Amino acid sequence: MVARLLALLGLYLVSSALLAAEPFDHDRTGYPLEGAHLDAACEACHARGVFKLTPKECSTCHDRTGLYADTARSLDHPLTTNNCEACHITANWISIPYVEHGEVLGSCSSCHDGGTATGKPVDHPQTTAECDACHIDASWSVISFDHDNITNNCVSCHNGIEATGKSSAHFPTTDVCEDCHATSFWEPVLQMDHSAVLGACISCHDGIRTTGKHPAHIASGDNCDDCHTTSAWRPAVFDHAAVAPGTCASCHDGMTATGKDPQHLQTSASCDLCHSTLAWEPAIFDHSDVAPGSCSSCHDGVTATGQNPGHFQTMRSCDECHDTTFWQPDLFAHSSPSYPGDHSGGLICTDCHQGNAEPVTWTSPAYQPDCAGCHANDFRSGPHKKHENPDVSYTVAELADCTGSCHIYTDSSLSSISTLRPGPEHSPARQEW
Repeated sequence: MVARLLALLGLYLVSSALLAAEPFDHDRTGYPLEGAHLDAACEACHARGVFKLTPKECSTCHDRTGLYADTARSLDHPLTTNNCEACHITANWISIPYVEHGEVLGSCSSCHDGGTATGKPVDHPQTTAECDACHIDASWSVISFDHDNITNNCVSCHNGIEATGKSSAHFPTTDVCEDCHATSFWEPVLQMDHSAVLGACISCHDGIRTTGKHPAHIASGDNCDDCHTTSAWRPAVFDHAAVAPGTCASCHDGMTATGKDPQHLQTSASCDLCHSTLAWEPAIFDHSDVAPGSCSSCHDGVTATGQNPGHFQTMRSCDECHDTTFWQPDLFAHSSPSYPGDHSGGLICTDCHQGNAEPVTWTSPAYQPDCAGCHANDFRSGPHKKHENPDVSYTVAELADCTGSCHIYTDSSLSSISTLRPGPEHSPARQEW
């Protein structure tokens, strides 16, 4: 405790002696006090009374370590080396006469962001590159332009004023240069983006500027894109929209364009009567101009589909049974009174036409053409009571027309009806007895 008091007393005596002495000439230390340092307290740099070997570098004091409690770099200071004096002066921090870019460690844009320092103007070409990729001096004006990082908006420079733009002979396009041109050179054009073209195809494809119509080209207008795509000339997809109906053969003659093959159905009709402009097949024949009853003039099994070997034997025309839209089901309807009502329930033609021909095979020919001609074997006398006193039933012959009436009389005089059955008791339309 005594030793400590003596040390403090000695420090006090030394300090008193210094105060009594003449002002200290700091220039003798090799570190003259200038600017704001003239007003700094000695202990601000000479911590704990230690004078010798005090560091002279700015960053030693201005570093936020706590040993030397003085102003340090702000947290948003640009990333640089610790050579403060390269940019700052001792008068104050704010006055910066010159920025030594060799001491900057961060990217250009970390300062040149339009806030900390001058940034890109609003009309600057769109780019993700750093400033020093093109600008090589402090004035910004000396530029060695690197297009590698240019993404778009060439015309912002290549407008004919700031840099070379489209020539007066350039064909009509949008101003998106990069759609066709490379950043290394204007010509030759590496790729042609036809979506950027504003003019008609013929404005370039005229046979001089670039490939045009071949001398053997089919006679047509100059709207190339009516048939051709921008990917390739072939295959061409012809636009038939402007072709007048009935004029197909003016091109489809076997020379200018595909015509009828030798096996084609003999006809003088125009192609578009049966064929579509999308494809030759399938063909859709328009039967509206075909005279009724003349189907077999084509449908003979040679020119067009005819009757198959198992077809029902008949001399009738196809259109009496078949529709021009489809072959099946057949649409034949019996108009004969010998075939009343609707017999379609489960019946096929050969149920009656057992010879697969038009003549009907009557199972009970004696009763033709009445219902009993086919249904005599289905007749049961029991339910068909004729009269009472005594009970007598109708015969097949009496009820050969199954759709008629069959009253029950009181006696054999048949003068008084006991039970009224006006008919029709049976109806083919109900498909039941």
